[in-house]
Amino acid sequence: MSNSRIAVNLFFFINGFVHANLASRFPRLQELFNIDNGTLGLVLLATSVGALIAMPFTGWLIIRNGSRRVANFSVFSYCIFVPLVPLMPGLTGLILIFFIMGVTAGMLDVSMNSQAVMVEQQIGKPIMTSFHALFSIGMVAGASCGSLFIKLQSPLLIHLSIITALGIACALWARYHLIHDKPQEKPDGPAFRLPNAAMVSIGIIAFCCMLGEGAMADWSTNYMEHIAHANKAFAPLGLSAFALAMTIGRIFGDSARAKFGDRKLMIASSLVSLFGLSFAMIFISPYAVIVGLFIVGLGLSAMVPIAYSIAGNTKDLPPGVGLAMVTTVGYSGFLFGPPIIGFLADWQTLRIALVLVLILFVVMTGLSIRYKKQN
Repeated sequence: MSNSRIAVNLFFFINGFVHANLASRFPRLQELFNIDNGTLGLVLLATSVGALIAMPFTGWLIIRNGSRRVANFSVFSYCIFVPLVPLMPGLTGLILIFFIMGVTAGMLDVSMNSQAVMVEQQIGKPIMTSFHALFSIGMVAGASCGSLFIKLQSPLLIHLSIITALGIACALWARYHLIHDKPQEKPDGPAFRLPNAAMVSIGIIAFCCMLGEGAMADWSTNYMEHIAHANKAFAPLGLSAFALAMTIGRIFGDSARAKFGDRKLMIASSLVSLFGLSFAMIFISPYAVIVGLFIVGLGLSAMVPIAYSIAGNTKDLPPGVGLAMVTTVGYSGFLFGPPIIGFLADWQTLRIALVLVLILFVVMTGLSIRYKKQN
């Protein structure tokens, strides 16, 4: 395996690892700042706004600076801001720090996927799913690590500082081995472009998938603790099961894509996701929810890598520009979904709020069925 592929794998791992550690401590964050689900949703909304401001212009930054520079800047910035979260003086400061992390997370998502597309093009075969598997492995490790720190009753600042140190240590090595793509002095066409019809279609599929993924990442621990009544140390294992299934699915996703094709794989994946979430919402014991979350993870695992690979390999578009289009549409689901669910959970219950995710999984299935006709 080339150093470039290892380096990009590390960036995906760091992203998932840091995010899952922080997400596993959201219940503690609510206690620390005395905020309810709706207010936590507002905090997460700040992340959404930051990322969606950054994403459309990250393609522009990549064209003029190269994805390597943008990826290096964003990964270090994201890691550095995370341990500052518990130090915020109040809700306003908390919203501000999550907004800044959203900006850096949006830049990181586009730039590291742009690097992944270039590695895929160098190798000459589909490997995008394997990169996203490393994100999922990072989520598994991060959720398990979060559970360990909770069991040890570690203060939030110490927990997040240790995580940041580990992430920066990995990034320090990886930054030298990313692909050195040169800035384009005279890019063909505008660097910032609105999504066309084809990109919107695949972007909506990514949106539905990533909203579900974001819901599982940010609310599964709360669901386990407050709906399924798992104890605090056991609750993050639902997120671990989801991330583990995402990892398994993505490890085998490239071969499944080659064997069955994009359309069949997306249809099957959508139906599996729908079944898994329905199971977790009907049977609410801790172990049953873990099984349901695992099934959801299997279903969602290949959807986003397929969408990103299609966007990054679109003809007549640089990888960074195509990815910026789809990630702006798709990643908004990952970011806006959790706060919307938080608002709905305060209005009704978290269990009822997740019906929104079920509906979007149905939409995802329909769009997957139509995918071949639209392309």
